[in-house]
Amino acid sequence: MEYNERQFNVLMSTCSSVGHHGGEDIAQEHVLIYRISGESHTFIGDNKYVSQPGTIALVRRNTLLKMIKYPEPDGRPFQSIAIFFDRATLKKICGGEHMDSVMPYTGDAAVDLSHNQFLKGYFDSLLPFFNAGVPLTEELAELKTREAITLLLQFNPRLRNMLFDFNEPGKIDLEAFMKKNYIFHISIPQFARLTGRSLSTFKRDFKRIFKAAPEQWITSKRLERAHFLISEQKKAPVTVYSEIGFESLSHFSTAFKKQYGYNPSSLT
Repeated sequence: MEYNERQFNVLMSTCSSVGHHGGEDIAQEHVLIYRISGESHTFIGDNKYVSQPGTIALVRRNTLLKMIKYPEPDGRPFQSIAIFFDRATLKKICGGEHMDSVMPYTGDAAVDLSHNQFLKGYFDSLLPFFNAGVPLTEELAELKTREAITLLLQFNPRLRNMLFDFNEPGKIDLEAFMKKNYIFHISIPQFARLTGRSLSTFKRDFKRIFKAAPEQWITSKRLERAHFLISEQKKAPVTVYSEIGFESLSHFSTAFKKQYGYNPSSLT
């Protein structure tokens, strides 16, 4: 079970479930995240990141990621606080003053900022607005957003190339992208946008490359991956279905049996 409390662009997330995964697998906007308690396993491309209490990370807009959340061993829930930097707010804040120095961003999609004590103090200053029941005002939320951006640029001025890049994704190698990212739970139109294509062009290019419709190919690849994880790595179906992009165990089991003729549980 997950509970989210959002005050403007600040989100407090609390989750008591073991191995919980929810929501879409894409960062719609740049997001600065602070782990308060619990542990998360985050998958970005071929990399896995384990976040403990005290972890601070900045994740780039349009990053595909999968996060699985775990409470503390003593039962304390997983809890985090996140600041979303939407494009409208960033354009308002920068006011053009940073635009002349913006270059193509070539850094990592996720930046570890855990050792930055100024950011740690910043997040500590936000906690009372959730714990004491005194909500942020719109004016104060904007001030705290400005503060976060100022601290990020003080830590690394080159992060302006990430934060103030308002361009949409350009056209990329569709075959390589899909083979790397088919497990992520996003819509076909989102896959199209992230590869720099209109929906119609994406479907046409996809059919030419893979000789199948996107939905058909993605489902088949996810099930192949699930079969490997269950049969070779001895993972339980209940831990696999969300990892490979299915919304529910029942949906996964039905699709698996349709493709292979037997239930995934028969492999365990």
